[in-house]
Amino acid sequence: MKILVVEDEHLIANSLKKGLEQENYTVDLAFDGLKGFDLASTGEYDIILLDLMLPGLDGLSICQKLRACNNHTPILMLTAKSQLEDKIKGLNSGADDYLTKPFAFEELLARIRSLSRRPQKTNGFVLSVGDLYLDTLNFVVKRGDKEIQLSSKEYSLLEFFLRHLNQVVTKDQIIQYVWSYESDILPNTIEVYIRNLRKKIDLPFKDKPQLIKTIRGFGYKLSK
Repeated sequence: MKILVVEDEHLIANSLKKGLEQENYTVDLAFDGLKGFDLASTGEYDIILLDLMLPGLDGLSICQKLRACNNHTPILMLTAKSQLEDKIKGLNSGADDYLTKPFAFEELLARIRSLSRRPQKTNGFVLSVGDLYLDTLNFVVKRGDKEIQLSSKEYSLLEFFLRHLNQVVTKDQIIQYVWSYESDILPNTIEVYIRNLRKKIDLPFKDKPQLIKTIRGFGYKLSK
């Protein structure tokens, strides 16, 4: 699962990034509203953590602009304001939930899990193809009755494939979703992770369809 954190206080933003990455989420950061809106409107995210008071473009405006563009990514508003009127404004602008600072990290995780359970156009609880299943809430991957252990990046890669089932995806699209936008990716990194993922979900199951396909000159596809 990939999360965008839009927060102008660097200490808070970096702490959230560190904590969420320890929970196996991929995290991008934006420290102002303009950058946050740019990432939110052009990237693929499962949840956006959005501060209300931001330089450049405030959280309410970002919500309104994203919803006007038919972007339905779940938004959790983070703010020091706790008055009922401010919460109502945030929810009316298009936010899905509201969390007042300071908050316990465990509560933030609970809110994120709650949002991930809500039906969304691009958000699912269990993603599957054939007998391969990925539980986006509990981070469990199975093929048939066998549970498969994946690293955090392998999990994110498989989740990306499942969210784009039967579609050819390019290396650039994979990098954008699986790695943070500031990451420095070596040219053969994608091939290494594709190979490792195949070793876990395809090669041990020789009597079953091989799910990851290489589309030469274009990219990769996950399909039966």
